[in-house]
This record gives sequence, structure tokens and C-alpha cells, in this order.
Amino acid sequence: MDMENAGPFRNDLDQFPDQATSATAVVDARGIVTGWSSGAQRLLGYSYRDVVGRPAARLLGGNTDAEVLFSAILEGRGPIPLRHQDGDYLNAELQAYTSLDREGNTQWLFMVTPQQQPRPDKDEATTEEAFAQCHLPVMLYDAELRALRGSAGAARELGLTEEQMRGRRVTDILPPHICTTVEEGMRRVFETGEPERFQVHGRPRRGARDKYWAVSVSPLRNPAGQVRHVQLVALDVTEQHRARERLALLNDVSAQVGSTLDVMRTAQEMADVAVGRLADFISVDLLDGLFRGVEPRPSATGSVALRRAAQGSILPGTPESVIQPGEVDYYPESSPPARCLNTGRSSLHRTLDEAIESWQVADPERAGKVRDFGMHSIMVIPLRARGITLGVAVLVRHRCRDSFDEDDLLLAEEIAARAAVAVDNARRFTRERATALALQRSLLPQRLPAQEAVEVAYRYLPARSRAGLGGDWFDVIPLSGARVALVVGDVVGHGLRASATMGRLRTAVRTLADVDLPPEELLVHLDDLVTHLRAEEDAEDPEAEIVTDLIATCLYLVYDPVSRRCAAAGAGHPPPAVVTPDGKAEFIGLPVGPPLGVGGLPFEAVEWEVPRGSVLVLYTDGLVEVPEHDLGKGMALLRRRLERPAHSLEATCDDLVQDLLPAQQADDVALLVARTRVLDAGQVATWDLPSDPAAVADARDKVSRRLADWGLHEVVFTAELVVSELVTNAIRYGTPPIQLRLIRDTVLICEVSDGSSTAPHMRRARIFDEGGRGLLLVAQFAERWGTRHRAGGKSIWAEIGVQDDRS
Repeated sequence: MDMENAGPFRNDLDQFPDQATSATAVVDARGIVTGWSSGAQRLLGYSYRDVVGRPAARLLGGNTDAEVLFSAILEGRGPIPLRHQDGDYLNAELQAYTSLDREGNTQWLFMVTPQQQPRPDKDEATTEEAFAQCHLPVMLYDAELRALRGSAGAARELGLTEEQMRGRRVTDILPPHICTTVEEGMRRVFETGEPERFQVHGRPRRGARDKYWAVSVSPLRNPAGQVRHVQLVALDVTEQHRARERLALLNDVSAQVGSTLDVMRTAQEMADVAVGRLADFISVDLLDGLFRGVEPRPSATGSVALRRAAQGSILPGTPESVIQPGEVDYYPESSPPARCLNTGRSSLHRTLDEAIESWQVADPERAGKVRDFGMHSIMVIPLRARGITLGVAVLVRHRCRDSFDEDDLLLAEEIAARAAVAVDNARRFTRERATALALQRSLLPQRLPAQEAVEVAYRYLPARSRAGLGGDWFDVIPLSGARVALVVGDVVGHGLRASATMGRLRTAVRTLADVDLPPEELLVHLDDLVTHLRAEEDAEDPEAEIVTDLIATCLYLVYDPVSRRCAAAGAGHPPPAVVTPDGKAEFIGLPVGPPLGVGGLPFEAVEWEVPRGSVLVLYTDGLVEVPEHDLGKGMALLRRRLERPAHSLEATCDDLVQDLLPAQQADDVALLVARTRVLDAGQVATWDLPSDPAAVADARDKVSRRLADWGLHEVVFTAELVVSELVTNAIRYGTPPIQLRLIRDTVLICEVSDGSSTAPHMRRARIFDEGGRGLLLVAQFAERWGTRHRAGGKSIWAEIGVQDDRS
């Protein structure tokens, strides 16, 4: 189209409005846009750069040929469809004004006036009213994220009228942390065309309460399918969110409080769960008797003394507290905690309440904390379980601006109720554990007996688990002939039953050891005892729903310092370890015997020679079988640790406990470490005697000379009398071979052996009897005496007290 030959145009430019604010465009003679006003940009959406320098025909809408449309414009026919940047079409009236550019060429100024829209019908009016009066917060935003419309609900929540909201961005209205989330969501909707849903938390306006909002941002498309605007709808889900938070908090209380059976730890778990989620500061105070396991009894009148069990704060170091955990705090009789403890009822307070003010007057130090930290809301909750008030929890808010309400009080009561049950369980466990531990310690050796065969160190560590104390024990038993028996055992199970059974087995072992039974025979008798004990328990309660077998393990070892030989037998117990003087450790290959209580199966013993200064290590499975590894790996660790040198047996025990056991061992541990000693040839004298009564005098003479060499002159007469009676008894009632042995130890040991297995016994001799008084005399002059059976005969021994002059 030749614009220069067009018809006449109006040239009176002074008659149209200001070009800076009106929708105007300048087109040269070639049909190229050379001018574009800000009003045109607002109307059609195109920026200056998008239009200037390009054909004006691009702005014409519809499918009509551009020249035809341009002719219509020049002829004044309209309205003319114009293309909006978003693809939509706008009907507008166009007026053209001619002028000359700087070079004198013809150009046209076009004034664009949008066609007036018809008035809405009744339905459209109703829709408009519905949006404007919607109680939900609904907003419409353009591509620049500026508000176009706002519902009555939005105006109510934001505290602004729709006129005040229009044209403003979210950043002009809401707090920064909310603005970022909302605007990022709207941008994603414009970019993707997909709806967005997210939650925000905060105060919609100054002075409002914190709320949680479920925000939905949806795209609004034009007929061409392009996103022109977005709709934002916000739903107040504060109550639903708080309900979920309460359920989550109660779930965490159930899962995390009561993980141990320690009173202090249980109370601290309650404080850790509640602080920051329900309160800014919390303290848990319990009656002092709880820590000893006794049932608490609060004082009827006067101030109340409570021990701080736990506390927690959102501030580092818990600066709100006036005392530290473990210390005792005293509450005035009129204070809310004291009343709560006496009545068992919760209370909700503001710091301006009369009860809080009177408490502050009676406790100036605590009043200072209230002022310094701005504490404004307080809950006092009793910890009650099984009808007994155990203590008081005080919950405080100072950073959180919202005060506690009745819902918070109910939640705190539920938390305290669950925690109180866990605390009471810990108290009951503490009481039972203390009882079992006292019983067990009373049944274990209070001090080890004096003996010279071995140097001994030991450790007993009770279990620290919910299962309670076990039935582990150990013992050191002096035997005849300067020998010693080392014993460790373990009753399967935990609690008072296991401790009581342990005591019975330890007593039985001592009794059987006094009979000088070999290790394998002793275990047979002990096995019979356990079988009888189990039968007695079954007979006492045949209808018991839970029946646990009475099973025990035991290791019995005898060491002879004269021959340096060990004999040992085990009943389902880990084998002993031997550390030789060169530092090499190994486990003795004992035959695997059945545990005690199985019944009907034999036990086998093993003998071996022990080098001088070797270390024997006896232990229960709690030392080597822990949750971190199995029995095999534990024994390998034990062997490697034993090969590391230690300066004493006590240090060896400490190192083994520290290296092999976890901080909270699940089972009892009994550890017995013994370094062997040897009685050299100068401390032992042995003579073979003929089976002839004349040998009695020769035996007395040999004993007299040897005691003189040892410097034991004060016991010569006693020793001659005892030896004379024992040798005479062996010649008269025994069979060859006959042997006399003297051992100089802490006592003088006289032993006479013969080939007969018949054990002698004392009897009361009548006045005119010629014999029968020998053993009676031995019993009168010796500190101890007895009979020891051995392979090929027996030995009768007697111990005579001496005063050691070797020093």
C-alpha cells in the first residue's frame, strides 16, 4: 500500500490528547513503526523495542489482508482488531493524524481508543459479587506479580482494602520469608503452566497470630491457551497443623521417653522432646525418694523439697534455671509447684496472676529470671503414675509470643502422664536392682581367703540393662596340700531368682570342694543339685504360665603349687586362658561339657603343667559376648589383649574391662585373674615309709629334724604327735605304699598317703579301749584335717598353725 498517495488526513495535532499518556503510535510512509508511547505499551503489552522498526501490519488482528485493513483505518471504518502481546485480540477505534518527520517525509500518528465493553448482565454481576465477597483469601496477579483483585477474605486477613492491595506485589504486603515462597511459586506457574501447592507459616499482618496456610496457585489462561494471570487461594490450616504437631509430639514421647531405666535420663528425655516444640524452657523436679527407688511421700505441710531431675531450654546453657540437675530446690507452700504436688492437678498461669506474683515475692532469685527473660506464660503439670504424684514439670514461654492455652495444657498433661509411667518404671527397676545387687554382693566373696598358691585379682560388674542383674559368680577356695580352687559360674537369666540360685550354687561348690572331689566329679554333683532345684520350683508352681529352665554354667580349676599342675573341668562354660611368662596367651582345650541342669551327661577334666609365674584367666561370657560381636570374636580380642603386657594383675583386669566391654553392658561380668606361685623343694619334704610299726619312730625323728632345719621348734611336739597318729593309722588300716609329706606354707601341712581307698572316721573310744583315739587327737591338735582321695589310694592331711620366722 502506497501511504504517500492516501487520502486526506487530519493535520491538527494539537487537538488530540497528550501522546505520553495516550495509546499512540507513529508510522512512516513505508508502514514501519517509528514511535510507540507508554500508553500503547500498557494497552497492547508490546514494549518499545518490540515494535519500533517493524511493520505496523504485525499489530493488526484477524485474517484480513493488511492493506484492506489499513484502507479501513484511513477511511474511518472501525472498530479495528488489534493483536495483544499475549495473543488475544482487542477491538479499538483508530484515528490517524498526518505530519512530517525531520527530513520532511510524511508520517502518521495513530490514536488508539479501546472499544467500550457492554454492561455486564445479571449473571456476570452475581459472579463479580461472589468473588468480591468470598470469605476465603483469593487474589489475582498479573505477569509482573502485581495484585489485580482481592476477595473480602484476603482483605480481612491482610488488613487492607482491595484498592490498597491492587497493583502491589506480595513483597509489599507480607513478611520476607513468606514473600519468597509465594512469589517463587507464582513464577513457576507462569513458567510451567502447572498449578502449585505449598504451605507457609507466619503472621499475615502486624498484631495477628502465627498461622499456617495451605496456598494454591493456579494459572488463568486466555482463549489462545497462554497464561495471562494467576489465581492465589490461601486456606487457614493452623488447627489441622497443630493437631498433627500434637500427635507427632505424643508419638515422639512414646518412642523416645523411657529408652532406659534410669530416672534422671528418663526425665531428661521428656524435657528434650518438649522443649522448642511446646515450651521455651522446661524443668522436671522429682521427689528425692525416687532416686533411691523408694515410693515417694511428699511432706504434708511447709515448703516442698524437690530434686532437679532434668531441664531444657531453647537457649544454650539453660540460663533460665536457678539450679542445676541433681540439686535440690525448695518451693514455698503457696507456690504453684507445691500446690500441684499436693493436689495432683495442673494449672495454667500468666506472670501477672496472683499465684505467680506471690511466688515471685517469696523467691526473689526466680522472680529475677522471670523479669530478665520476659516469661509471660507458665504451665505447672504433675507427674502422676499409679495414683502417686512423683514430681512436677514446669513449662515456660518467653520467646514464643503466644501464651499457653487449654489445648496446650491438655497436651502437656498427656506428655507428663506418659513420662511419669516411664519414670515410675525406672524407680521400680532401681529398687529391684538395688535389692538384687545387695543380695548378690552378700553372696559373693566379701574378701578372698589367705593362700599362697596364687596371687589373685578380680572384677565383678553387674549388668546395666533392662533385664537386671544376672547370676554370675566367682570364688577362690583353699584346698588341702596348699592347693587352691578357682571357680567362675553363670546362672542363665536375670533378677532375684538368678541371684538367689547363684548363692545356692556357690555354697554347694564350697561344700563339695571341702570334700576334695576332683573337678569332673564335683560338676556331676553340682549338676544333680541344679536338677533337684528345678524340680522343686516346678513342684511349687506347676500352673505357672511362664516356665524358664534353671540352667547354669561353671568352670572349676584346681592348681597345685608343689607339682605346678592344673586340673580343670567345665560345664558349658568358656575355657580358661593361660598366659605364660614369655607373654604368649592360649585357651585350654577343655572338653565341651553340658551346662548344669541338663542332667545325665558326664564331665571330663584336663590336666596340664603350668610354668612358674603363669597367669590363669577365668571369666564369664559377659566379658567376650557383647552386642558388637559374637563369642568367637570376643575370645580372639581377649587373647590379643592378654598378650599385651601389664604391670600388675589389677591393671590387667582394668584393661580387659575397658577394652572389651561397652559403656552399657547387657550382661553381668565375672573376671578372675591369678598368677601362679611355686613351692620350691626347700619347702617340701617327702619320705617313703615301710608298712612296719617300727617306722613310726623313724618318721617322728625325720619330722623333728626337718622342723629344726625350718626353724619351727615350737610345733615339733604337735607335729610329732600328729604324724605318729597318722602313720600308725596308715600302717594299721591301710595298704602300701605309704608316704609322708611335710609342706611348709602359711601353715605346716602333714600328709600321710597309702594305697587304701577306705576313709577313716573318728569314733568315741570307751574307757578301756586300746585304740580309737588317734584321729580324735589329730582333730584336737590340728587346725584342720581331712581325707583326700586320689588315684591309687588316699591321703590324710592335717594343718598345724605356725609362726613364720622366715622374715
